[in-house]
Amino acid sequence: MAYVLIIISAVFVNNIVLSQFLGICPFLGVSKRVNTALGMSGAVMFVMVLATLVTYLLNQYVLVPLELEFLQTISFILIIASLVQMVEIVLKKVSHSLYEALGVFLPLITTNCCVLGVSIMALDLPSKFNFVEANSLGLAVVFALANSLAFGLALVLFAGIREQLEITETPRKLQGTPISLISAGLLALAFMGFSGLV
Repeated sequence: MAYVLIIISAVFVNNIVLSQFLGICPFLGVSKRVNTALGMSGAVMFVMVLATLVTYLLNQYVLVPLELEFLQTISFILIIASLVQMVEIVLKKVSHSLYEALGVFLPLITTNCCVLGVSIMALDLPSKFNFVEANSLGLAVVFALANSLAFGLALVLFAGIREQLEITETPRKLQGTPISLISAGLLALAFMGFSGLV
């Protein structure tokens, strides 16, 4: 039941982009086409889940026993940066078209605050959700997976809206960024309807 609660809460109620406003840069930058948004979502999912897994283990078995918790942020950033470099190398070999489509936004996963934010939030899950069990690696990985799905859902929905806006007539002064920001706000309001669900 704890896993279902985490998934519903992360995807709908506390969406990492639309409720907590983390990861706004790729949300606005890579959301012009649905296929690019899907590729970015996949890359973020891989990095977020792997980064949470590695940072959780590093925190539990290195930083906490050695009382080096003050190095948490800098060590997490270094791990995320290395994982993004790994994803970049793999994408360049496997899917060069997706690598080209993501362009400058792929290295921006390194500075994507939702990856770091989820890695840090995953350490405090039992107290946040009032679980009796101790810190659990499984809960942290499910939390990261659910938040990456939430990021992907928001990104793909927004990309679909932006593609639709390109073929509709918008007032000249609202074209481009203004109508995109208004649409993002309306999307966030729509997700507020899920508040109180969990």
